Amino acid sequence: MAEIERLIRAAAIELRVVSPKSAAARRCLAAYFGELATRFESGFNPGDGAPPNGLFVLARLHGRAVGCGGLRRIDERVGEIKRMWTAPEARGQGVARRILHELEALARMAGIETLRLDTNRVLVEAQAMYRREGYREIARYNDNPYAHHWFEKKLEPTA
Repeated sequence: MAEIERLIRAAAIELRVVSPKSAAARRCLAAYFGELATRFESGFNPGDGAPPNGLFVLARLHGRAVGCGGLRRIDERVGEIKRMWTAPEARGQGVARRILHELEALARMAGIETLRLDTNRVLVEAQAMYRREGYREIARYNDNPYAHHWFEKKLEPTA
């Protein structure tokens, strides 16, 4: 019965591209930044918060924001996944994976062939998900002071 409830709840999650300045996006990002500040050894300062040349996806469950992720273009063919987060009460239901897949689809539509991302060493759940989803660890590609792992995935063209 618990599995059926989980599947029904997961099916109710809707994804939408929104402005990172919307109230729901700001609340989601504030929760994400707060969690990072607690989990990271040296705290966390979000800086500019959202890339100016990208898209922001919000996951909602029954109208409430429960996850987010951003996509920004690094160059013509390379994009970067930023600000991936799922609310604690929605974890284990595939929210992050669905957000990631949506960002990958948006990247393909934009002509991006390679996606990169970075993550902190304490975010072992994120690292495991990225590996499961076909991201491979690469050398440092940016100067993010909070990153310890860098990943990349070559996107298959849509058929």
